[in-house]
Amino acid sequence: MVLGVAACFGYFWGSNRILDTIYPASGANIAANLTKANAIRPWLFLGPAIVILTLYLVYPVINSIWLSFHGPTGQAWVGTSNYEWLAADDGFRESMRNNILWLIVVPAAATFFGLIAAALTDRIAWGNIAKSLIFMPMAISFVGASVIWKFIYDYRPPGTEQIGVLNAIVTSMGGEPQAWLTIPLWNNFFLMVVLIWIQTGFAMVILSAALRGIPEETIEAAIIDGASPFQIFYKIKVPQIWGTIAVVWTTITILVLKIFDIVLTMTNGQWGTQVLANYMFDWMFRGLDFGRASTIALIIMIMVVPIMIWNIREARKDMK
Repeated sequence: MVLGVAACFGYFWGSNRILDTIYPASGANIAANLTKANAIRPWLFLGPAIVILTLYLVYPVINSIWLSFHGPTGQAWVGTSNYEWLAADDGFRESMRNNILWLIVVPAAATFFGLIAAALTDRIAWGNIAKSLIFMPMAISFVGASVIWKFIYDYRPPGTEQIGVLNAIVTSMGGEPQAWLTIPLWNNFFLMVVLIWIQTGFAMVILSAALRGIPEETIEAAIIDGASPFQIFYKIKVPQIWGTIAVVWTTITILVLKIFDIVLTMTNGQWGTQVLANYMFDWMFRGLDFGRASTIALIIMIMVVPIMIWNIREARKDMK
């Protein structure tokens, strides 16, 4: 990190020095030199970012489009065969269904719980401690969180000691242990809990800041008019931060569309839990088929880009 900062400083200092040497702010042509230098200087600062974005964003997109029309090795041209395969593939349909299910549940649940947590923690004396505890899962990687929750869902045969928290509770109450991650449909919800647990802290922090930005005069006027705490929250506070709620919701939506780590770590897409990103990973590194993997990647991109554009526009509106 230190070397990176030093390299950036050296680049900007050196490029400015060279530019000032080529177009000195002195002599007979000072006005023309300043005009040329000022036209070039912004590109010195933008140049590295443009190169990096082109290398790591633009080129992969173009290359993925190219590979989607080629066979497994990326050499033989196959036209639209990969897209035709995708339209008829059962695995892709399962991935799309699960991704849609994740989109319906996770952003709404994480935003809702984050909003409730933000509203409640601002009303209690130990609210900052509560916020720290709720935000703490954000510091854990998706893989780390998945391992934690895998122990919670852990299953051992009946008659043996259950190390999974959930099955330990069930058996202590006289029930039978369950292999939670293999139960069709419900296992998707068990996986979603992990991401909701992580993202609630993110939603809480952003929405808490938005709630604190509401003018006190509005709240005082509502109290004078006899509004209840619930009415103040639902009819006064929520409408005023609706733009922030939408931005939080769409940010989590984009993350959900790319969800990969949790599914790979906990089920590897088995038992009906496959999602698009994990399906792409399977075809790329297990199936060794660059063409089909690139086709799935483009579907993910097509789903993400419109939401991302809308999110950026809404964020800009809130900044004005």
